[in-house]
Amino acid sequence: MDLATSRRRLALFGLFLIPGLALSSWVTRTPDIRDLLGASTAEMGLVLFGLSAGSMIGILFSGKLVTRFGTRPVIAAASLTIVSCTPVVGLGAALSQSIVVAAGLFLLGLGFGCGEVAMNVDGADVERIIGRPVLPSMHGCFSLGTVIGAILGMVFTAVEVPVLWHLVGMAAVTLPLCVAAIRFVPGGTGREQHERKTRGPAVWRDRRLLLIGVIVLGMALAEGAANDWLPLIMVDGHGLDPALSSGVYVVFVAAMTIGRFTGGFFLDRFGRAVVLFASAVIGAAGLLVVIAVDSQIAAGAAVLLWGLGSALGFPVALSAAGDSGADPTARVSLVATVGYLAFLVGPPSLGFLGEHFGLRGAMLVVLLFLVFAALAAPALGGRSEQHREPVAIP
Repeated sequence: MDLATSRRRLALFGLFLIPGLALSSWVTRTPDIRDLLGASTAEMGLVLFGLSAGSMIGILFSGKLVTRFGTRPVIAAASLTIVSCTPVVGLGAALSQSIVVAAGLFLLGLGFGCGEVAMNVDGADVERIIGRPVLPSMHGCFSLGTVIGAILGMVFTAVEVPVLWHLVGMAAVTLPLCVAAIRFVPGGTGREQHERKTRGPAVWRDRRLLLIGVIVLGMALAEGAANDWLPLIMVDGHGLDPALSSGVYVVFVAAMTIGRFTGGFFLDRFGRAVVLFASAVIGAAGLLVVIAVDSQIAAGAAVLLWGLGSALGFPVALSAAGDSGADPTARVSLVATVGYLAFLVGPPSLGFLGEHFGLRGAMLVVLLFLVFAALAAPALGGRSEQHREPVAIP
């Protein structure tokens, strides 16, 4: 691997790390933000809707932006949006303005959606150049960022650092990393490959692909529910203080990180269908304990299973979609949209249910979708194809 490609790969590692840091930084402070806003559970669901809506818009339009401008300007704009808008969430909380928090989360989501697609396209190009997979490690860096951010969030919550200064400090730390990393991302990547359009079958009529969509819906909802609600579940549902609830979120993201860095071994050994079936069952088992067992220790330990079960669902289902038939780009796009639909409708829906039945009760919906995902897992068939050319999300 030449020096330019090596620097480019390291730059992408850093750029994947940034959204993980931003996401966990504000998630660990959601109990404090809720208290500063004086918001009910249902109102917090509407605030969180801003993040989901921004993510969905980003994922829908980023392919066209990459087609026109290439990955570098899209990655730069998305990453700088994430860094610069993280303090907006803290400012809104400090001012007790829900609309400002929602707007900040919307812009964060927009950066997440656009940046994820563009960085996956660029990462796939690095894989093509060096001839071996690096995207799993890049996604692992995102999870690593969530672990680091969650640990810092737990510490800052314990010592009562104001939310605003916490999020401003995170932006100040990540801005130099963002600017330095973008320098090593070359221009022009993604334009030619996205301009090659193919006309395939109506992929939404493919029964197997729709079953894969069911899997990604359940797994994405399980991951998103934890990112949106886990600290509040532990505070309101299990009586933990905010600092300890942040620690439980650290357990979740650490389990996600371990699952993503080690999942390749299990996929090679057992294949996608078995791994995703086991993932859904493990995640459902952990979530069931969180819902049904009135014990802080048991719930905290069960979050480890919830995180391990959620780790591989979204990326493995996307890979399976690309292998499921002709026109893989359209297939991955459809399944990715289904996954982001879970992130879009999940927060407000669970918030409204939590208002009436409690957040633990609301998680029964997530549990049901995990059961559906386990039942649909055989649709993935046998082992994953090896040495397949990576498919980028359009």
